[in-house]
Amino acid sequence: MQETGVRNGTHGADKFGLQGLAAVHWNLAAPALYEHAVAAKEGHIVAGGAFCAETGHHTGRSPKDKHTVVDDLTRDSVWWDGNRKLSQEQFKALHEDFLAHAKGKTLFAQDLYGGADPKYRIKVRVFTEYAWHSLFIRTLLIRPEVKELASFVPELTIIDLPSFKPDAKRHGGREGSDTMVAIDFTRKIVLICGSSYAGEMKKSVFTTLNFYLPAQNVVPMHCSANVSNDGKESALFFGLSGTGKTTLSQDPNRTLIGDDETGWGPDGIFNFEGGCYAKTVNLSRDNEPEIWDATNRFGAVLENVEFDPETRIPNYDSDKKTENTRSAYPLDFIPNASRSG
Repeated sequence: MQETGVRNGTHGADKFGLQGLAAVHWNLAAPALYEHAVAAKEGHIVAGGAFCAETGHHTGRSPKDKHTVVDDLTRDSVWWDGNRKLSQEQFKALHEDFLAHAKGKTLFAQDLYGGADPKYRIKVRVFTEYAWHSLFIRTLLIRPEVKELASFVPELTIIDLPSFKPDAKRHGGREGSDTMVAIDFTRKIVLICGSSYAGEMKKSVFTTLNFYLPAQNVVPMHCSANVSNDGKESALFFGLSGTGKTTLSQDPNRTLIGDDETGWGPDGIFNFEGGCYAKTVNLSRDNEPEIWDATNRFGAVLENVEFDPETRIPNYDSDKKTENTRSAYPLDFIPNASRSG
């Protein structure tokens, strides 16, 4: 098996049961991931430098296909209204079939943090089938220092295989659906299949933090946050996905903490992520200059944004593919964003 990139040589893919892979590319930076994604025809580089991909029939998350394993840890601690149950046996079968499906494939691995506060963050390893998914998740989560990667041991492992199609009877998925997001909180494993929508990965980390952090006196919140430049006054912006949290929080006169997932603990608020995930439909430089500049540059990832096939200029006014067109970009693309979260 070919392996490239900086990694913990004693805790590799084999520790998770991934055997017979063609290659694993570890912790690649944006330029290398661009090269792999373009070579595999996963998308296009558009004017300005962003990488643009299409997500297929899923242009948003699929909450009806999200399943949680029922066991001694979760039976009485998960609010099961609206949360689909999965038996331990069904998850085991799904996991085994994931590992079998991955054989012979080239995977991309990223070692990242979920949570800016060192006291509450979780170490996350994400294996992806697509290079652009690897680019997306390293953009949205928090990247460790390079020197930390040699000793990185994950506390949560995500395998993202869009090409795998689950069997409802064998794996416990929803009848008639070819998509599953399965979470085992005891084993700290997330399996994602049948969807190319990259947002499923980041929300799986948020779900995990939602499960574990309340016991540590931290309230996980689906909100954006910013703070006055003197650090004395913080503001939280709550709302469903696509309702304007990112736009409201990216005030040039305040310091951005984060645009979507925030924790409130004994020492104050902190960001769960290292990037922003902005809705781009009708995006314009006049109305949202910070988001415009962050979106139209190398290192940003666009989802389902239409562009001119000749000039490669994105058309943010178009909702031809979906109204949920998106841009993912690192926090440091915003000049007044907090670097510590």
